[in-house]
Amino acid sequence: MFRINLDTTLMTPKERVHSALQRKPTDRVPIFMWYHPQTSKRLAKLLEIPAEYVSLAMGDDIRQRWVSNNYAMEAIVHERDGQSHVDEWGIEWTRTHGFNQISKYPLADAGEKQVLNYRLPLDQIDSLVDLMKPIMKFKDDYFIGCDVSPCVFEMYWRLRGMEKTLMEMILNPDLTAKMLKRSTEFSIALSEAACQRFALDWLWLGDDAAGQHSMLMSPDTWRRMVKPFLKQNADVGKKYGLYVAFHSCGAIRPIITDLIEIGVDVLNPIQCNCPGMNPLELKKEFGKNLAFMGGVDTQGVLPNGSAAQVRKATADLLKGMTADGGGYIFAASHTVPPETPDRNIFAMYDEAGISKEEIFDKAAQIRRSLKE
Repeated sequence: MFRINLDTTLMTPKERVHSALQRKPTDRVPIFMWYHPQTSKRLAKLLEIPAEYVSLAMGDDIRQRWVSNNYAMEAIVHERDGQSHVDEWGIEWTRTHGFNQISKYPLADAGEKQVLNYRLPLDQIDSLVDLMKPIMKFKDDYFIGCDVSPCVFEMYWRLRGMEKTLMEMILNPDLTAKMLKRSTEFSIALSEAACQRFALDWLWLGDDAAGQHSMLMSPDTWRRMVKPFLKQNADVGKKYGLYVAFHSCGAIRPIITDLIEIGVDVLNPIQCNCPGMNPLELKKEFGKNLAFMGGVDTQGVLPNGSAAQVRKATADLLKGMTADGGGYIFAASHTVPPETPDRNIFAMYDEAGISKEEIFDKAAQIRRSLKE
């Protein structure tokens, strides 16, 4: 059985994350960093390991897999811009500037009857949940997450198109409500199957509700049309005694109290450049009831600053976000972009408690383990 014990400290990665989420002392802050595919490819070459092992070498404490539509967006990596694939939902994805973007919405031109006749791929539940299998070999030592996002609004607009979905929330709310309900039922079915089959530590929900400057809809509309369905998703995690993590990009400050109310334990990614999303301010206001994951500035300091500036920004973030002894997982506010200098990446990790030498040692251990 493949197994790598990369951690030589007193705490295992699983223990480290659990302790942080319980506001208990840890030997270092837990880490869960995301990389742009090109950044991951560059680090893999530098470390001389396959790209899928980069996060392991860099000291991530969490092993997580997408089992829903985000798998089609994130996990299928095309070599060149312009290459495409169609997923189980009938959504066409095309690589654009290094990322998969939706190039065809299956319900974009559908009439109301066609929309109501659409069926989410419930017959694929087993094969989708099977995507968890490769990471379960880490379950004894690492914190295990299952990502069932997108869950409600975001799942539907990926089928219909963002603009049309937002318009129909106003002009045809009954149709929208029916499709949001179906999206929710699908994510609940995935969640139930994953929770029953695997030993998870958290259930990861996701439903982007905001842009860079404001929410995509009014907070009241979100509360009326999305919040009740999202609570049903969170209830599954609570039913199985798991932490519930929630991802939404953008300026979601107006609904953070609502997220706490429905049972969210961990909020990600804290896009610090968006209005109302200063990590330290959020920590002071909500830190007693909510843990945070993210907040590293991937638009300004990390890719464009000096190594010294990155160190200072990292130190300030860690000090403020762990002021109560925990409640924080060190992570980026978005994927680490390809223009980020290697020296800045290693300066950030060193400030978080993992030296460059440790990273290269872990990479060497991975290489040895893969040869055994």
